[in-house]
Amino acid sequence: MFYLNGFKRRSVIAIAISLSLALALPLAALANVTLTQISVDTYTNTTSQHKTQVEPDTFSFGSTIVSAQQTGRFFDGGASNIAWSTSANNGGAWTTGNLPGITKHDNPANPYDRVSDPAVAYDAEHNVWMVSTLAILEVSGGIKGQAVLTSRSTNGGTTWSNPVTVVTAGRNGNVDKNWIACDNTPSSPFYGNCYTEWDDNGLGNQLYMSTSTDGGLTWGRKKTPGGFHGLGGQPVVQPNGTVIVPYFNGSQIGAFRSTNGGGKWSGAVLVSNVSFHTVAGNLRTSPLPSAEIDGSGKVYVVWEDSSFRSGGSSNDIVMSTSTDGVTWSPLVRIPIDATSSTVDHFIPGIAVDRNTSGNTAHLGLTYYYYPVANCTLATCQLNVGFISSTDGGANWSAPTAIAGPMTMSWLPDTSQGRMVGDYISTSFDANGLAHGVFAVANAPSAGGPDCFTATPNCDQATYTPTTGLAAAAGTVPAEVGAQPPSGPPHSDDKLLHTSR
Repeated sequence: MFYLNGFKRRSVIAIAISLSLALALPLAALANVTLTQISVDTYTNTTSQHKTQVEPDTFSFGSTIVSAQQTGRFFDGGASNIAWSTSANNGGAWTTGNLPGITKHDNPANPYDRVSDPAVAYDAEHNVWMVSTLAILEVSGGIKGQAVLTSRSTNGGTTWSNPVTVVTAGRNGNVDKNWIACDNTPSSPFYGNCYTEWDDNGLGNQLYMSTSTDGGLTWGRKKTPGGFHGLGGQPVVQPNGTVIVPYFNGSQIGAFRSTNGGGKWSGAVLVSNVSFHTVAGNLRTSPLPSAEIDGSGKVYVVWEDSSFRSGGSSNDIVMSTSTDGVTWSPLVRIPIDATSSTVDHFIPGIAVDRNTSGNTAHLGLTYYYYPVANCTLATCQLNVGFISSTDGGANWSAPTAIAGPMTMSWLPDTSQGRMVGDYISTSFDANGLAHGVFAVANAPSAGGPDCFTATPNCDQATYTPTTGLAAAAGTVPAEVGAQPPSGPPHSDDKLLHTSR
């Protein structure tokens, strides 16, 4: 859900997917990148659009990669359920299913009408995979973010328990845009802590955090970082246990942190002001941050931004970094193409290989783009690209086209535009290969070219490069922008939209 001011089946179906099975259909893409479909919408309720999937998040640990994505997208927010996809061998084969215990579309006995905003984490201390989700109720006049949930798996992400409730919205509350991360450094004083972030739209998008010390079984009292407002926060944890949370407040990227295991959260600091070119083609997108961390604890945050373009004619993917969450680097433009190009770039998902760090850190970035920014719903051509760096983002490789072009009408429609996701994700596997996970749309199989009216015959599912992509040494330097402005971010922005 997204409101910015100015901005009956048991899901233990665990459909086994390998490269030889029908679901793992190779998809020929540009630049000879072969994709594998890792999930599919299995629901048939008439109130949402099928077969559609949007908004995947991933996490990797060892040779295991887990993805979670909305499946069966509603027009006005949320989905029929959250599907999961797990590979135990660095993306060589995948198993998939749907999370149990959440929506009535999965089981009429379940308590919620819809669900949204999946985020994946792993707790190495307790050997638990987790998927954080936003549970939604249908209420008079619309929908309400009723609870933030955590689904748990103790067997490597192949079966999942009914969810644990992190927080329930109060009478006037409307929780939104959750995220989750765990402390996986054995030497950290807070090893095994997990942290969930969310905002409450009913309280002006007040930001909140909660901490678990027992593998997500129970969650502590909600705490707020000094009264700051925003959404889309993505916690990352440094090796020393410091938790850093970049977020978006409608016009800026800010960040706050905890140095005592979530006992107390600081006020926010300003990372950067945001300039945003409205993406054409009625595509739902915004400058939400994507954040990751390297082996030394350096934080990398990327988002879409138009400040490097003359007249703000299109968006680049930009980045800022920090080693402590307090002082942030000047903004840099990731050089996918020249600033004189017609290309518009958006919805980034960054990965950092945690086995690398500093000036040899390996970065992988998956993103969507239009070759021509000035287009319409009928003419925009949506593509997926990938670019990488092996020197901590100082220099970048040539971009690789991964998927597309897609026609906009093939995408599911929402009250905020056609949708592939408010975010996507990339994770490095144990072999140092990057696995971007993203939605790819094809023309509906029947009922015409518009998914909204062709449902249940849409064709938008979740894909990843079949073999993963190597981070390549680049020769094109990142373009450095202005020094970030001083002072704290706005604390009183009232975000009128949610991003379910």
